[in-house]
Amino acid sequence: MATDLTITVEDRPGGLASIGEALGQAGINIEGLLGIGFEGRGIIHVCVQDGAGARKALEGAGIKVEGEADAILGDPVQGAETPGTMGAMARQIANAGINVRAAYLATNSRVVMVTDDNAKLMELMKNM
Repeated sequence: MATDLTITVEDRPGGLASIGEALGQAGINIEGLLGIGFEGRGIIHVCVQDGAGARKALEGAGIKVEGEADAILGDPVQGAETPGTMGAMARQIANAGINVRAAYLATNSRVVMVTDDNAKLMELMKNM
């Protein structure tokens, strides 16, 4: 299973570059990324296959890892370019009683999701 790391940096030029450099130097590929600036901080989610290695590389570079969660890195989404696809998928997830804690796009039209019930979501995704 993939890992979603929540990272905070100062909201200034270079924070995102530092994350990419630290992971790149450790040979860790970023599968997906979400970043926002909020109240003077950059809040970044990265999806990686090697969570422990990524955490070690980031913390070794002085970058604060705030959280870590198992993440589902889905297959390419069929119809990702069609309006309404995300809404239809999110409705199925909601109707199954699954709470989505984080969702963002990954490379190759894949979706990263962290939920309160990843096993249930993975079962649901087999029929999506």
